[in-house]
Amino acid sequence: MASIDAQIAEDIYGFYADFIGFVEYAFPWGEKHTELERFSGPFDWHRKIGSDLNKHIAENIRRAHAGEELEVWQSAVTSGHGVGKSAFVAWLILFFLSTRKVCRGVVTANTGDQLNTKTWPELAKWHRLAINKDWFEWTATAFWYKRDKAGHESRRVDAATWSEDRTEAFAGLHNAGGTVFTIYDEASAIPDSIHEVSEGALTDGEAFWFQFGNPTRNTGRFRRYFGDLREWWHTYRVDSRTVPITNRRKIKQWAKQYGEDSDFFRVRVRGVFPRASDDQFIPSDLVEAAQNRAVAPDKGAPLIMGVDVARSGASRTVVRFRQGRDARSIPASKFREPDHMQLAYRVAALIDQHKPDAVNIDAGYGSGLIDRLRELGYRVNEVWFGSTKTPDREYYNMRSWMWGQMKDWLGGGAIDRDEDLFMDLIGPETRYAGREGDKILLESKKDMIGRGLSSPDDGDALALTFAKRISRRDSNTSTFRRMQKGRVAKDVDYDIFGS
Repeated sequence: MASIDAQIAEDIYGFYADFIGFVEYAFPWGEKHTELERFSGPFDWHRKIGSDLNKHIAENIRRAHAGEELEVWQSAVTSGHGVGKSAFVAWLILFFLSTRKVCRGVVTANTGDQLNTKTWPELAKWHRLAINKDWFEWTATAFWYKRDKAGHESRRVDAATWSEDRTEAFAGLHNAGGTVFTIYDEASAIPDSIHEVSEGALTDGEAFWFQFGNPTRNTGRFRRYFGDLREWWHTYRVDSRTVPITNRRKIKQWAKQYGEDSDFFRVRVRGVFPRASDDQFIPSDLVEAAQNRAVAPDKGAPLIMGVDVARSGASRTVVRFRQGRDARSIPASKFREPDHMQLAYRVAALIDQHKPDAVNIDAGYGSGLIDRLRELGYRVNEVWFGSTKTPDREYYNMRSWMWGQMKDWLGGGAIDRDEDLFMDLIGPETRYAGREGDKILLESKKDMIGRGLSSPDDGDALALTFAKRISRRDSNTSTFRRMQKGRVAKDVDYDIFGS
């Protein structure tokens, strides 16, 4: 028995940078006469976050060996109901306390009832199923490594209800030289003041901050992690319909009763924040349909490259490609490169690699990039977002017109599942301008940031692929041959949908 225990310990400590590996090893997946008999392992969304977490831990190991400062892990997950997030919280706790010999954590929820009746009992369940369950003791408020000679202080997690008048449990969680983690369950309803205090616990050791919640509120700190603060967060969205354990019959009833784009369905099923207003420019269901749509490649359609240039240190330059109805096959490239000279070489490399038929660049902030690319011999199109000379008088300026073209295209187009792109496309609202107040004006980036959203860099990059009309490759052979040399052709008419 001692040799078996020693082998288990050796195996578990080998999962230091492998969260999913630990979860698959520690529990009796698929074993008959157990609670996991019908399950083969974690769900897809569990594996996605686990994979990203593994990469983060591996990178911090490299940083530690190189004497560099460690990066803090910060993740926020919105979801519909019944997706298995309480189980994920329990796995995280068991993973950290099992694989780290010096580890402190705290778990809180929106209410004491949530913590006491759902989050903590879920930990008790998975503790009971764990292969190393004998390592730990737990009470209604604490969970610790029982062989700890330091008095259950070096490997321990506490369940703490939050209080705006008593924040010691969150402010005092430090563990220099070890691991520290904070987990919020139903984070959307936890006050901003508690979020702010928790950041103070992330200043030393190997630090992790996980937040999970149904997106019940369209304001507050949790919402901002998916908006203007998303640069520093790993963000994920889990639709209840993608998880095998949810009640499909009930979901269909809700869809019929409330509608798939109702706030009820958005929050409880799709894991999407409720609308800020009725003026959303692009409906969420239109974007989701484009994410799920299969589109056959059309090699004869022109390949268009859109480049939205970073406006400040908080934004990124985003490059996106579209060929006919396909904006998915070539992945987006994102750069945090403030020097336009260096950025030009990155963009030039993408032009040489993919040989687009047109390169459309936001001229407002990209003038330096445009000039440098032209000096290098590349033909690029400068696009002025604010220009009121639009092909369609219905729109006030070029940016609004491009987004209008993109909105129409989404009805038959295909995009990737990039969460930044999803949030960008559904974020802007409709405004009206012009002498008669009858022209469509897309909400400005400044106004979006003022509402706690992020600058829609991904959305603008995709919209830029609609700025110029370029001929189909299969109808202009000489133009296509010039493209093979990495240079952009002159504008000629074509069908923006590639049909």
